[in-house]
Amino acid sequence: MTTSNFLFLFFFIFLIHFFTVPSRADLPGTWELLVPDAGIASMHTAVTHYNTVVLLDRTDIGPSRKRLPPHHCRNDPNDPILKKDCYAHSVLLDLETNSVRPLMILTDTWCSSGQFLPDGTLLHTGGDLDGFRKFRKFTPCESSSSVCDWEELQNVQLSEGRWYSTNQILPTGEIIIVGGRAASSVEYFPPRETGAVEFPFLTQAEDKQHDNLYPYVHLLPNGHLFIFANNKAVMYDFTANKIVRDYPILDGGPRNYPSAGSSAMLALTEDYSSATIVICGGAQFGAYLQRSTDTPAHGSCGRIEATGENPVWEMEDMPFARIMGDMVMLPTGEILIINGAQAGTQGFEMASNPCLNPVLYRPNEPLGLRFMTLNPGTVPRMYHSTANLLPDGRILLAGSNPHFFYKFAVEFPTELRIEAFSPEYLSADRANLRPVIVESPEKLKYGEDFGVAVTVELPVVGIIEVNLASAPFSTHSFSQGQRLVKLKVTSAIPDDAGKYRIGCTAPPDGKVAPPGYYMVFAVNQGVPSVARWVQLVV
Repeated sequence: MTTSNFLFLFFFIFLIHFFTVPSRADLPGTWELLVPDAGIASMHTAVTHYNTVVLLDRTDIGPSRKRLPPHHCRNDPNDPILKKDCYAHSVLLDLETNSVRPLMILTDTWCSSGQFLPDGTLLHTGGDLDGFRKFRKFTPCESSSSVCDWEELQNVQLSEGRWYSTNQILPTGEIIIVGGRAASSVEYFPPRETGAVEFPFLTQAEDKQHDNLYPYVHLLPNGHLFIFANNKAVMYDFTANKIVRDYPILDGGPRNYPSAGSSAMLALTEDYSSATIVICGGAQFGAYLQRSTDTPAHGSCGRIEATGENPVWEMEDMPFARIMGDMVMLPTGEILIINGAQAGTQGFEMASNPCLNPVLYRPNEPLGLRFMTLNPGTVPRMYHSTANLLPDGRILLAGSNPHFFYKFAVEFPTELRIEAFSPEYLSADRANLRPVIVESPEKLKYGEDFGVAVTVELPVVGIIEVNLASAPFSTHSFSQGQRLVKLKVTSAIPDDAGKYRIGCTAPPDGKVAPPGYYMVFAVNQGVPSVARWVQLVV
């Protein structure tokens, strides 16, 4: 080959690569740093109806990088590191100012669980050591106030210790607490006289690497629970304490802790009779027992209509293999899959090759066309990281600490930065489609007809959706209590004041949307408004 032919071939290959491989800037989505140093690495994260965010780590982690206020030290003679601990292990983030305030937590919250009560109080359960049987509450307040803080409940405790359990709010407003290490049972808050109720399915779903921890729990619109552990799932009638359906085995091996896939229930819509569950990613079977950091994860997803007559898993593959990814339901009904790694498993220093590209899952597209690769971040978010939907439509990313204590001079350091990812619907070229909610109720009753008024820069074409999004408790690659409900709406009608008025009907009952606070989003042509909060009451 002559030199001129070689140069021509090289230039031709370069052109093909340039025009077929998208650059980082060409991919949808943008990133921003919100807090350069939150002081703690958040293992658990939840957004309150005061537009603040509770971030929470273990208490036996040793010194954090945020001190408690003077004279607010925690005294614990059993703490293996600090008998007198003057460091914060929980903080409150103000979304308006991006400032953080230290909070006082008294007992160990390592691998605990949580859920919001109907009045907006965050209930937090279990943990390790002195937190094993604890109930805690955080009652939110205005961000300008310094009054709200963690409260340890003194006269009530869990019937059985809960470490790696999952919480789900029920149609009645009660919280069911499912499983945990060495706890094949369920119990409730407020506590029932029966205490813990045996749930043998969790034992049957267990194997040597304990893939029944942090089970995936979803409240179905028929009032039963979809519970997944290891590679098995059941429909559970918690009122009668019996399994009413066994689902087929999900191919691809174990999915929940420590194999570290993720799960979400698709948006409930139309007559709310159907519910579809998606479970994506996970470690290869045996990676945890072998303590393998470089065994490639798998990228398969299973999707099943849990309420169908003959449900089967429909399988598809993500663009990236992924463990420890978080599946976040967006206001549009699409799912963002973000965080995690492409090799290894969940656990301290047991993963490698961070997966920096978020992926958008578009459930209404045909099989094979549902995934879109998004703009990659630069901060690895691996073990003990979280992702939460914010009222403005961004996704909050916090945490990542793959080490037993805080470590910074290592390949994957303890991560104290808090970031936000903005999906493509927040891009500047769609700003004129973004609705602004100017009128909405503060409280709703089930089945109630009500109105929402919005303004939009461009004339409205088609239907503006009004969707309710819960505020879940995010931990260990699963958002406990996450759900999106698309309301029945009328066409948006313009009035003389330049507003569009939309008639809406609240969810019919607590099976579709349990009582509590929800973010109300108006969605115009796939572009969501900033949410307003509404309390759904009985």
